[in-house]
Amino acid sequence: MKIKKEHTKEIILKTATRLFQTQGYNGTGINQIIEESGTPKGSLYYHFPKGKEEIALEAIHLMKKLVLEAAGKDLDSADDVVKAFQQHVKNIALFFDTQDRMEGLKIGLLAAETANTHETLRLACESTFKEWQNLYAEKLEQSGYKTTKAQELAVTINALLEGAITISLTNKSGDTLRIIANQIPALLNQKHH
Repeated sequence: MKIKKEHTKEIILKTATRLFQTQGYNGTGINQIIEESGTPKGSLYYHFPKGKEEIALEAIHLMKKLVLEAAGKDLDSADDVVKAFQQHVKNIALFFDTQDRMEGLKIGLLAAETANTHETLRLACESTFKEWQNLYAEKLEQSGYKTTKAQELAVTINALLEGAITISLTNKSGDTLRIIANQIPALLNQKHH
């Protein structure tokens, strides 16, 4: 029975995440999530008692975790920090080359839509960006960058990626991210200034 419940929760979460991605948080209704997931209303509220906002929080948390895991692997893929960050950006670019591979919630889009209207979601998005930036800063510090410089570069890289993700969604191509990957050496060339 437990496996069935987890499966239902996953179906609801995947359906809602896809809908948030394609039509926005505000454009997605709870009844549409129920209908498209094929799950009873009672099941949705059993797994997500607070409704749509709770589903969005879970989607944000899941994306945070997935990106941290993938970024961690990418950044450990090369001893050279420049090559590691380039690999990370190129791997993100792959997701935008084919429409059917675009799964998951783009946190920047949800943040932009809900920052002024849903404080709980804004805080979750803020926390997600901070954790990603902390991972980047940690990798840079391990490679010899001073703490302040590493933190500033981490924010810069994250902002570049978020902007490029929006452009890549618009263009249905990862080429913008590949351009950023080409600029990583110039961005990371000064460790101690």
